[in-house]
Amino acid sequence: MSALRTIIAGGRKRIGLLLGAGASAGMRKEDGSYPLVPAVEGLTQQVLATLEAEFGPQIKELKAEISPKYDIETMLSRIRSLAGVIGKAKIHGLDGAGYEKLSEKICQEIGKIVNVNLPRNGSAYEDIVTWIVGANRDHPVEVFTTNYDLLLEEALERVRAPYFDGFSGGREPFFDPVTVSNNDLPPRWTRLWKLHGSLGWSSNSKGEVIRAGKDSATHLVFPEHLKYEQTQKAPYAALLDRLRNFLATPDTLLICAGFSFADAHISARIDEGLAANPSASVFAFQFKNIEAEIYASELGKRLPNFSVYARDAAIVNGSTGVWRVPAEMPTKDWAPIRLSYWAAPKPESPSEFILGGIEPFSHFFSESRSAQAFAEAVIQEPTSSDQSATGSKE
Repeated sequence: MSALRTIIAGGRKRIGLLLGAGASAGMRKEDGSYPLVPAVEGLTQQVLATLEAEFGPQIKELKAEISPKYDIETMLSRIRSLAGVIGKAKIHGLDGAGYEKLSEKICQEIGKIVNVNLPRNGSAYEDIVTWIVGANRDHPVEVFTTNYDLLLEEALERVRAPYFDGFSGGREPFFDPVTVSNNDLPPRWTRLWKLHGSLGWSSNSKGEVIRAGKDSATHLVFPEHLKYEQTQKAPYAALLDRLRNFLATPDTLLICAGFSFADAHISARIDEGLAANPSASVFAFQFKNIEAEIYASELGKRLPNFSVYARDAAIVNGSTGVWRVPAEMPTKDWAPIRLSYWAAPKPESPSEFILGGIEPFSHFFSESRSAQAFAEAVIQEPTSSDQSATGSKE
């Protein structure tokens, strides 16, 4: 963690961020309550509950078909597949046009739920943007996200930080895969790659994906049901290839937060990139205990350059160990650094690794260049529960 803080404080390392649904879900609303945007599970429950009255029988049957993974993204892909192939025939009481209508309704409901603004009194995303713009960089920061919301765009625009999301133009901004692939814009331009689509995307009269600048929510999640030729015309394949190419670049670090690695498309690109390039690394900061992070743990045990940091344990170089507090700090400066990633979630709780939450994660980044912020931290003595932990990760 000390070495990571040093790396992110400078501007020489090629760094990328992968932010999943847990990032937006881990931020507070204006009134201090959580979540700002529900994670996939909460999003699924809200959307399906709203559509139950009109499409209850179809939702029940589709859940049974794709169980146990009936999250809203998997269900939407299944619905779009049916809409494209069954025509006038009926499955579960709906024909192709009916499933097309259901697909549109789902996107509309997702759009309503995730169409929110950042709180005016500060947010985790603004802390991350503070870190991005706080250094002269040799390489641009690349932010990969599966979130549909426009919160990252809002955070960048609040401080007038330039960014490129793959689209170019004024009236109907079009997707430019060449610029995405070549990555030849100035380093001060942050790259923002929306891997599952965005509220701001729509279709023009030719069926091409454009950035509409409105909360239209018509292009969400990877269109896995489409034919190969169609998929190559959409932004999704180019953006996933950008992730793989980013990891194929020498001396690259991808830091992940709020992402479970259950998405097979993204995990496959990460797997390919790390296997082909041993000099690249991934740090996966996970919110849950290690036993619950099954997808991240699988990658961590197999890939030596994929490290997993969970609440209670970590996987480093393929080896799993629980967090342990040493009897003596390695250096005199270690204690205040340690407080930035090791703390008790509640006053009566034992300390644990906290960077799996987006708010401490963003603070770790934004404060990395401020020695005073760490120096003023209150140094806590290890608790008895800390001292009794076993293992070797610190």
